[in-house]
This record gives sequence, structure tokens and C-alpha cells, in this order.
Amino acid sequence: MTTKIIAVLAVFVASGVATAAGPTVTPALLEKGKASYTMNCVACHGESGDGNGVAGALMNPKPRNFLVDKFKKGDKPDKVFKTLKEGLVGTSMVGFEHLPEDERWALTHYLLSFRKAKK
Repeated sequence: MTTKIIAVLAVFVASGVATAAGPTVTPALLEKGKASYTMNCVACHGESGDGNGVAGALMNPKPRNFLVDKFKKGDKPDKVFKTLKEGLVGTSMVGFEHLPEDERWALTHYLLSFRKAKK
């Protein structure tokens, strides 16, 4: 039994399945995240991620400014990914569970790149 579990784990690890940090961040992953951001997030969070999108101006609370605001549930990739999946209660942030998991991971890392780009 233990040998089978080890074999399954080895396949899981070797297959590159996302960990708590998600897939490896590559330029292609960030491009995919940027495309998803443009389609799903710009209206509220703005093109530069500053929270000043056209629709965001009408929201209370205002959308998160990814350049300076802390992520509500934490800035670790798994926390951002969870927020993208579930949304945030008490805000206009809806969940994006309808997006494929790989796209949500790409979007996660693109959102985190706003903060890194500012440093």
C-alpha cells in the first residue's frame, strides 16, 4: 500500500501539478494572466492595477489598488488564487471559478506582479 502511495505522489510531483504557489512563473504565464486581467479585471481595477477602472468609480468599497493596497486575504499565491476563485464577501469582487484553473493561476501571478513591478 505504501509503495502505491509513493508512486502516486511521484507521478503527481513529476507531472508539474500546481503547488500552493501555483505553477512556475514564466513570461508566457504572465502574458496569459495579463490577457485574462484585460478581459476580466480592467473595468474595475484599471489598466495599471491602481483600482481606478471605469466601473470601479461607482463601487463602495473601491476596488483594490494592486500597487499599494494589501491583498485582503494575504499576498501569498494560494491566498490570491482562493480570492479569485471565491470572490470577497461584502465587496463587488465576484468569484471567477468559471475560469479554468490554469488561467486563475496565471491571473494570480499577474496580479502579484503589479506589486513586484513597483519595487
